Amino acid sequence: MNTIGQQKKSTQQRRVSRRRFIKAGLATAAFTAASWSRVFGANERIGIGIIGFGLIGRIHTRNFKAQSDAQIVGVAETYGPRLRAAAELIGGNPAQYGDFRRLLDNKAVDAVVVATPDHWHALMTMMACAVGKDVYVEKPLTVFVREGRWMVDSARRHKRVMQVGTQQRSGAHYQKARELIRGGRLGQLVSVQCNFFRNVSPGFGNPPDGNPPADLDYDLWLGPAPKRAYNPNRSLYHFRWFWDYSGGQMTNLGAHSLDIVHWVTGIKGPMAVSSAGGRLFLKDNCEVPDVQDALIEYPSFQTVCQLRECAAGFSKTGMGGLEFQGNKGTMSLRRDGYEIVSDKKENPANIVARIIGGQPIGGPQPVPEPETGAHFWTEPEKDTSGDSKDQYVQHTRNFLECIKSRKEPNSDLESSHRVATVCHLANISLRIGRKIRWDAEKEQIIGDAEAAKMLVRPYRNPWDAELKALRSTLG
Repeated sequence: MNTIGQQKKSTQQRRVSRRRFIKAGLATAAFTAASWSRVFGANERIGIGIIGFGLIGRIHTRNFKAQSDAQIVGVAETYGPRLRAAAELIGGNPAQYGDFRRLLDNKAVDAVVVATPDHWHALMTMMACAVGKDVYVEKPLTVFVREGRWMVDSARRHKRVMQVGTQQRSGAHYQKARELIRGGRLGQLVSVQCNFFRNVSPGFGNPPDGNPPADLDYDLWLGPAPKRAYNPNRSLYHFRWFWDYSGGQMTNLGAHSLDIVHWVTGIKGPMAVSSAGGRLFLKDNCEVPDVQDALIEYPSFQTVCQLRECAAGFSKTGMGGLEFQGNKGTMSLRRDGYEIVSDKKENPANIVARIIGGQPIGGPQPVPEPETGAHFWTEPEKDTSGDSKDQYVQHTRNFLECIKSRKEPNSDLESSHRVATVCHLANISLRIGRKIRWDAEKEQIIGDAEAAKMLVRPYRNPWDAELKALRSTLG
């Protein structure tokens, strides 16, 4: 059995060569749906490799294990106790790797699930594509904008099936809600409101730097991110509070709601994004905002995304509430269902005539309303069928079916990249303190050289060489 203790070698010694990626890419570029049908006709089950066994990785492990047409044949994890826990959950003695590259070398692995910290998502995905693996990659897709286009180019070059972990798209009630909005049930879309409110005061503390746990390969955990001293708040789970590894709750939770906004409307991107906030109330050594408000200006509607880590708000709008507001009615959409409430249809004169007890002489006065006909602009509707656990299962099923058919999964890579881009633009706006204007076609920031520099950032050695080798295959 492979263990972290046996595998803890310098990442430079295990560098994958440019030649390997070029050769692998050429070999897999012509892999067709017909060839996959032949493979799975003879070998029925799809070999799955799990990379990362944290909170979400464990969910995926359970769901893939439960599928009759899939078999988890290997797991990779930099933290020994999690690696052993994953193997125990999977059962049947799966291959265990402290280094994910050895899992990618395993020819029994047909597809991988990338459920690592955010800063690894892009590079692992590209490396998996280059050696012929299909990929289910968790959101947020990226930690900076340019990574997303690299991922899209890589998946297309190597003809890989890519599912992004925005599982709400596979929920039946989300699909129905999308049809209703697109069909005009709310009228013209005016605006969208999304909220993520909770209170984790006073924060996560300020532990001192120190040595990483003996069973954690911290250098490999850091990967392409900058070299930093180990701190408990910079590693397992809490990594998401630092800019090196994450975009905070804007990319973590906000991405889920903005994904639905893009998926429902088919929008390519915003014209401008403004964001304000900061880490203002929590007392700890973390970096990302505990208060953030973003105004996203799309061509035909606006979206406001509010994030709070220090105030829970009302339960109705607290964690993940999403409202589509049209000129006929409003839909509240959550993981457990949706509700449509109609605006009342009445003469505008009567709306202003009754303000504060009525208008004085000369102001608008009430007029008779029609006794017959509709008094509301649209039909109300309520659906409580949503099941957040089943959405994960259906997303898993969709991925497996698309591996066989070679069709595009529900959460495609191109649209997911554009969602992640909006989140990053909001964070760039917050960090530099001004509005960002965006050209969605060219994927360029308009008229702000300082902000444009934040669309990309360097990888740490030796992972910069891995990236260079991968990009050299894309033409």
